[in-house]
Order: sequence, then structure tokens, then C-alpha cells
Amino acid sequence: MLSKENTGLIIVDIQGKLARLVSNSDSLIAHCQKLINGAKALDLPIVWLEQNPEKLGATVDELSMLLVEQEPIPKFTFDACEEPGFMHAIRASGRNTWLVCGIEAHICVYQTASHLKNLNYDVHLVSDCISSRELVNKELAITKLANHGISITGLEMCLYELVKDCRAPEFKEILNLIK
Repeated sequence: MLSKENTGLIIVDIQGKLARLVSNSDSLIAHCQKLINGAKALDLPIVWLEQNPEKLGATVDELSMLLVEQEPIPKFTFDACEEPGFMHAIRASGRNTWLVCGIEAHICVYQTASHLKNLNYDVHLVSDCISSRELVNKELAITKLANHGISITGLEMCLYELVKDCRAPEFKEILNLIK
């Protein structure tokens, strides 16, 4: 079970034109907005990545406006674990469990989640907060990651798992996000 005391959120490369080209783009961005707002309500650390931002563009406005209190970590490798700044942020958080969202599911999300799992982190892929240009590639990523021992979750499932109790102070805010 997820615990807000030990969980953080990783946002992978939801940027530029590619964010508008992936399968179900509008739904992906809307779900990621809710996930980010939920993570903020639960006071989870957020690690935000951008792949080669000078070439691919910045994170979409709908998400970057929710993250104004921090800067994205630029990367050039598909696997974010190869970026020292990313690994420093992961270690500095003190968290062992990570929710992962972003694009593309079968490339950067897949490689980053796999590497984190190999480093003994507890990784949870938020299945309705990832996408690829082709739906078949998203499905392939989910299958391979699940076979690798990574937990598959959904937006509502993970947020309610983190809240645990309808008496929790964050419950109403989470409920309003999901409605």
C-alpha cells in the first residue's frame, strides 16, 4: 500500500508538440493535472523532468503552471536515472516509493521506471497518466513494466490509497479533484 510519508511523484517529459500528439492527449494532460494537484495536497515531493527542452519545448502550460515553485530537471538520456540531477533529487527526497506519469510510455517512462526498480525503489506506474503516440506502445510499456515487478495503478486508485481515510484533512481536496 502507498503511504504519503514515503511516496513521491515523477513527471516525465510532458512537453512541446509531442504532448499534443500522444494518444488521448487531452485526457492525459487533464489526468496529470489532477495527479499533480493531488500530490501537492498530500505534500508529496515532485520531481519534474524535461527531455532536451531546447529542441522539444517546455512542459505544457496546463502542468507547468502547477509547478511554478520548482524548476524542471533537463535531461538528454531517455532513462532519467542516467541524469545526476535527477538521481540527486530522488535521493534527497528520502522517499522510496515513486508514482510515475508522463510520455512516452514505451521510451522515457519505461526506461526510467525500469532503472528505478533495478535500484530497489518501489515504482507505481499511473496507467491513466501515461501515453505514447501509438496506443499499442503504451500497452506494451504497461505489460513489460508489470512483468518487471512494477505496480500498475490509476489516478483515483493511488490518490485514495494515499489518503486512506475520509476523515483525513486532504480528503475533501482529493474528492473535489476526482469529481
